[in-house]
Amino acid sequence: MGSSSDDEGEEYLFKIVIIGDSAVGKSNLLSRYARNEFNMHSKATIGVEFQTQSLEIDGKEVKAQIWDTAGQERFRAVTSAYYRGAFGALVVYDISRRSTFESIPRWLDELKTHSDTTVAKMLVGNKCDLENIRDVSVEEGKILAESEGLFFMETSALDSTNVKKAFEIVIREIYNNVSRKVLNSDSYKAELSVNRVSLVDDGADGSKQTGGSYSCCSR
Repeated sequence: MGSSSDDEGEEYLFKIVIIGDSAVGKSNLLSRYARNEFNMHSKATIGVEFQTQSLEIDGKEVKAQIWDTAGQERFRAVTSAYYRGAFGALVVYDISRRSTFESIPRWLDELKTHSDTTVAKMLVGNKCDLENIRDVSVEEGKILAESEGLFFMETSALDSTNVKKAFEIVIREIYNNVSRKVLNSDSYKAELSVNRVSLVDDGADGSKQTGGSYSCCSR
């Protein structure tokens, strides 16, 4: 029966959030990616929506549960529950409205405040089909992304430009963060050192020991 999907393979399911000001195209980015649809007259989202997409990476099925903000950003009230457990984020502005670009640092702060893990982040300049009324240059997007350590891409949910690519880069980055870097991660190291301290604390000469369990032999 070989490799049926319920083999002992690990399953990866990662939550990704899409944030940014109202009407920058968050819902359309999601529907374009998940269902290859675009709605010119999409209304503000009401109620949290998410779509699950699968991607194969290194022969493993990686699922992304992509959440859309439910229009809460209009009330400046995206809740901490929305961010909880997110491994990835698309931080979106509209290239034809500078005010949406100027809000990006506030969204990044909010993400930092509420997320509890290392988050793979991509800055997305959406609506690049509106080149003729562009209000934010590609260069400005790049500079902001570099200064904040984000991936960067301009997309168009309208004509599909880079939409799939933007989501897939984030999903792959999360997978890399989780699978390859987990042993190097600061939080993992911190956890180790916390454990080490607690192991060694009760030995009076424990200051230089690193492997509590060998304390009996350190003469």
